[in-house]
Amino acid sequence: MGSSAPQPDLTSRVLRHERALVAASLAGLAALAWWYLAERAALASSTMSEPPFGALVVMWWLMMVAMMLPSAAPAVLLYSRVREMRNRDSAIAQTWVFLAGYLGVWLLFSIGAAIVQLLLVGPSMSLDNRFAQGAVLVVAGLYQLSPVKSACVRECRSPAQFISRHWRSGTIGAVQLGVRHGLYCLGCCWMLMVLLFVGGVMNLLWVIALTGIVAVEKLVPGGPQVGRLAGVALAAWGVVKLAGF
Repeated sequence: MGSSAPQPDLTSRVLRHERALVAASLAGLAALAWWYLAERAALASSTMSEPPFGALVVMWWLMMVAMMLPSAAPAVLLYSRVREMRNRDSAIAQTWVFLAGYLGVWLLFSIGAAIVQLLLVGPSMSLDNRFAQGAVLVVAGLYQLSPVKSACVRECRSPAQFISRHWRSGTIGAVQLGVRHGLYCLGCCWMLMVLLFVGGVMNLLWVIALTGIVAVEKLVPGGPQVGRLAGVALAAWGVVKLAGF
C-alpha cells in the first residue's frame, strides 16, 4: 500500500493564511468600532450627561480605532507580508504585537483627549465659544500646511520605506516599530482629531468627514495636495468665525 502525503495540521494551515486573517481581523475591528460610534452617537443625542472618565477614554480610543485603522491597514498588512516572506522567522514578532504598539499611541492620545473634554468642553462634547472654535480651526488649518505635517504624511504614505528604514527584530522591536508608526500617524492627524471638539465629538457625519480627509491624505494619489487645500479651507473658516460672520 502506497504511503499518502502527510496532511498539514491546523496550525500550518492558519499560518499559511495569516495575512488574510489579519486583513479580516482589521476589517472586523474597524467595523465593530464604527458600530460602537453609531450606537454612542445615538445615545449622546438623547442625553446630555457626561460619561465617567474611564468611559470617555474608551469612547475616544474606539473612535481613534475607527478613524485611523483603515488608513493604517497597509502598514499592518505589509508587516504581516514580511513575516510571510521570511517564513515566519521566530525573531519576527506576530503582527498583533506591531498593531498593539500602534494602537497604544492612540490610547495615550485618547487619555489626553478625555482629560481635555472633562476640563474644557463638558457634556455638550463640543466647544460652544465661537472664538475658541475659530482659533482651533485656524491652528488646524495652519498645521495642515506645516513642514511637520508634510514629513509625517510622507512616512504614513510609504509603509515599505518606513518598515525597511526602522525595522527591529523581536517582540520589543515590533512594539517599537508600531509605536514609531503610531507617532508618525499622530503627528499627521492630531489636529484633525482636535477638530472633533469643533464639529462635535459624537457628530457622526463630522467624524466620517474627518476620517475621509485622513484616508485621502494617506492613501490616494495627490492626497497631500488635498490635505493642504483642506488646511486653507479650515483656516479660512476659522477666520470667518473669529470675525463673527
